Amino acid sequence: MKEVVGIRFKRAGRVHYFDPAGIELNVGDWVVVDTGRGPEVGKVVIAPKQVVASEITEPLKAVLRQASEEDLRQREEFKAREKEVLERGQEMIARANLPMKLLSAEYNLDGTRLTLSFGAEGRVDFRDLLKELTTTFKTRIELRQMGPRDKAKLLGGYGRCGRPLCCTTYLSEFSPVTIRMAKEQELPLNPLKISGVCGRLICCLSHECEQYREMKLKLPPIGQRVTTPMGTASVVGANPLKETVLVRLESEAIVELPATEVKSEEA
Repeated sequence: MKEVVGIRFKRAGRVHYFDPAGIELNVGDWVVVDTGRGPEVGKVVIAPKQVVASEITEPLKAVLRQASEEDLRQREEFKAREKEVLERGQEMIARANLPMKLLSAEYNLDGTRLTLSFGAEGRVDFRDLLKELTTTFKTRIELRQMGPRDKAKLLGGYGRCGRPLCCTTYLSEFSPVTIRMAKEQELPLNPLKISGVCGRLICCLSHECEQYREMKLKLPPIGQRVTTPMGTASVVGANPLKETVLVRLESEAIVELPATEVKSEEA
């Protein structure tokens, strides 16, 4: 068994596991941890717990200490510089005529590393830009290209439902979304209606897909002959959420009935 603690660095960001190193920690505590980018401040979202060692898929780095007021102040000082970094960095990109746009700038806790995220349609040769950035900001620079979904998560916005994007509020990781999910929910296959601000299929297609599958199993398939209080009929549609069935009677009239009132002729 191994003790781990779950820490998140951004709202709705991925939860990373660290070795609590014997430090007493509670959910909500701010801590300083050792990462591949140097020391960073994160928030405890999963209290220390014991897990089977084989379940740990990545080497555990240690929690260095609980964050002090000085750590949090230093973190805010570097965050205050990020807007200026973005502006100056974009000016360099414009001078170099590179097809890319800076999206975010993030310093680690001690300022020894600066991560710049950018968006671009394809591959970009930014070697000369990297040298200029390093000389200007006098720290180690990492340029990271973002995909469409990561870009939307970073910038935020509102979905067609009128609510803030799921990826910026609570989705910590992206799950696969397929066109089949839209078909199973009988949604119009119009890209404008089932695509998010990122241009990809909306993540919420996966939220209710399993529920739709389970509910549709309780309903007779289209084309099946059934008996109803109004006589025999054939199924022409269904509404899984309402648990109703559309049937065509022998009189050619189409009516909507509760699923409980529709029985297959075999039954």
